[in-house]
Amino acid sequence: MRGIVIENIRMATKSLASQLLRTIITILIIGFGIMSLVGMLTAIDVLKQSINTTFAAFGSNSFTIQNREFWQNKGQKQKPHPSIRYSEAKAFKDRFVFPTLVSISSVATRTGVVKSGSKKTHPKIMVMGIDEGYLEVGGFGLKKGRNFSQQELQQGSPVAIIGQDIAKTLFPGESSLQKSVWVGKVRLKIVGEVQEKGAGGGISNDRQLFVPLRQLQMYFSGDNASYVITGRTSSAALLDEASSEAVGLFRSIRKDRAGEQDSFEIEKSTGLVGQVLSMTTYLRLGAFAVALITLMGAMVGLLNIMLVSVTERTREIGVRKSLGATRRSIAQQFLIEAVVITQIGGLVGVLLGLGLGNLVSVFLGGTFLIPWNWIALAFIVCFITGVGAGLYPAIKAAKMNPVDSLRYE
Repeated sequence: MRGIVIENIRMATKSLASQLLRTIITILIIGFGIMSLVGMLTAIDVLKQSINTTFAAFGSNSFTIQNREFWQNKGQKQKPHPSIRYSEAKAFKDRFVFPTLVSISSVATRTGVVKSGSKKTHPKIMVMGIDEGYLEVGGFGLKKGRNFSQQELQQGSPVAIIGQDIAKTLFPGESSLQKSVWVGKVRLKIVGEVQEKGAGGGISNDRQLFVPLRQLQMYFSGDNASYVITGRTSSAALLDEASSEAVGLFRSIRKDRAGEQDSFEIEKSTGLVGQVLSMTTYLRLGAFAVALITLMGAMVGLLNIMLVSVTERTREIGVRKSLGATRRSIAQQFLIEAVVITQIGGLVGVLLGLGLGNLVSVFLGGTFLIPWNWIALAFIVCFITGVGAGLYPAIKAAKMNPVDSLRYE
């Protein structure tokens, strides 16, 4: 039995080689289908890896309290939330006794322009006011310089810490420390640069400019700013307890009545990661849909090619049957041909898909990823495609009458 299977594989391979052009076309059809599947799924895995890395840098043990524009009830907009005032944020920071590093920050603008001499950045700079703990809570390491001093924070000194995009645009090949930049009509002296951090959540962390909170209050946003409170626990195991304590305290500070919804939003980093990663599920379903449509077309194409092959080799089938070949061995030969084609096509598709998917890794600055589970799935799908496309032609060849086959011209 094993010898028959090996012989059929040999004959199937020889037959494919004798019809090289048709075989190559079929392999490419299968290959493009598998490329779309493996490529998209690899890209999604690379994206997930990047998201996890980004949030790991921020910390998987942090929570954020911020204002939101409205409450949602069955998809309808309701009562707007009041902004979080500095006095409320400061009261929370002073009264929160849970072992947590707490920071207060506020965004002055997301479309700022930073200038130095004749050079200026694109209008995509986020200008933020921060306190002494924000860099640590936010996972920002210093590449050069220092954090703001207590005196600078208390007096609102005109100093700034900048991201790497700003440093590279305004001061290419030189140190930015102690240099002056302009944001609108405000002149700031650079005292530090944060390390390159990349993008996350649609925000480039390297296009941020930080000033002391007091500086932001005096020259950027006045008393109308809404503040954000960020807390970071020593471990992820303490996050749920810390966030629960935070909700209770801030409800008291905001004077939210019992039974009412929170007049603020609290977001845990673990929950945010889960929300972002859940979106990749829909991307994966889309990848399966595209691949399924492509492979259905490939199966139809392979079915037609195998039927043509059966017709062209009618005399060969008659000769084999007259020499004692059974229906089973004839059917097995054509079925093996179809499976061999799809497996070669699968190999081509996997290699192309890996290259295509990891292009995303190059752009995101990640590492080369080999998704073994998706590769295994690709070859399983190829096998099913080959069996599905080759079964009817194989049965048709097996049922041929040897006498009529020998007379076929």
